[in-house]
Amino acid sequence: MAETIDAAQLLKLKTRVTYVAALVNLLLTAVKIGFGIVGHSAALIADGIHSLSDLLSDAFVLIAIKLGSREADREHPYGHRRFETLATVLLGIGLIAIAGGIVWDVAKRLLHPELLLIPSRETLGIAAFSILANEWLFQYTKRIAKRTRSKLLLANAWHHRSDALSSVVVLVGIIAVLLGYPFADAVAAILVALMVARIGLNLVLESVKELVDTSLPDELVQEIRQVILETDGVQGIHLLRTRQMGEDAFIDAHIVVDPRITVSEGHMIADKVRDLLIEEFDDVMDVLVHIDPEDDEFRLNKDSPLSREHVMAFIEHHLGKLSRCIEDVNIHYLDGSVELDVIMPQAIVTNQQDIEQIKRKCAMIEQEVEGIARVKVFFKV
Repeated sequence: MAETIDAAQLLKLKTRVTYVAALVNLLLTAVKIGFGIVGHSAALIADGIHSLSDLLSDAFVLIAIKLGSREADREHPYGHRRFETLATVLLGIGLIAIAGGIVWDVAKRLLHPELLLIPSRETLGIAAFSILANEWLFQYTKRIAKRTRSKLLLANAWHHRSDALSSVVVLVGIIAVLLGYPFADAVAAILVALMVARIGLNLVLESVKELVDTSLPDELVQEIRQVILETDGVQGIHLLRTRQMGEDAFIDAHIVVDPRITVSEGHMIADKVRDLLIEEFDDVMDVLVHIDPEDDEFRLNKDSPLSREHVMAFIEHHLGKLSRCIEDVNIHYLDGSVELDVIMPQAIVTNQQDIEQIKRKCAMIEQEVEGIARVKVFFKV
């Protein structure tokens, strides 16, 4: 298991890394757009806008972290993690919009070559500085994202990496222009915009999957299934559902156990499954375990079985006064029907004739009552 960090530490780590990123992106935005305008580089200006989008994303991340870190309440019993997911969707849409604006502007310049910008040599140093700064931000943010298991921070980390890569494209474009290829800077700006759009689209698609409760990856689900099946007392899995909420995963499992164990033993097995999954998988926040006495997923008969009240009424009707001797009745709902264990104290039954009469009347219940498949009589010494 990964290092255990409490909620306060998680919030502190997430907030600190985002503030650091915001300060760096503020500096990069001002420097790249300023030098892009002075140095006549459309690609560097586009890269500056990319850094501005990073800055905006940092603001989204801060807001989402604050909202998402709140404890569960009556209106949000599963917590507020989806605020982070929603913020990621908005961030992705914003990136796509920004990329579209860059492409629109550069396309107009390509159609009118007299509007093309010719960058100066000073812009080379700015592009190189941007590469180093964003690569450092990527490594730092990614490390904290893994430590806190935050998908939003990890998305922001890759956003920093995309900025570093876009600055590489800008650097190459500026060099090409200085070597005599006037269209290179504009082409570099379009490539940067396409990279920004791709990052935005990926963020939107991944977050939408989470919002519609898409299952965890197949490999992880198989690992979860294996842990459940290896738990003592589990005979099978009737149903397994998983979903993601922020960095947390939630599991609903229907497990099959011996149908004749007690309720308390079944509950103990369910608790064991829950504790093992939370212990084995860092992302798993909560597990709901439902106990099944059999795998009835494909059972055709879905009629409601007899309730205890109805069962006891049939027993009293058939056994008459002898029903008062019954100490307990265990009801088993199996294979679409009911099986009964009728328990009677041996001392109450005075002779063998009474015992045979009780058995005969219980056998009549099997024959005459639809829905009751078997009745066994046990005499408790």
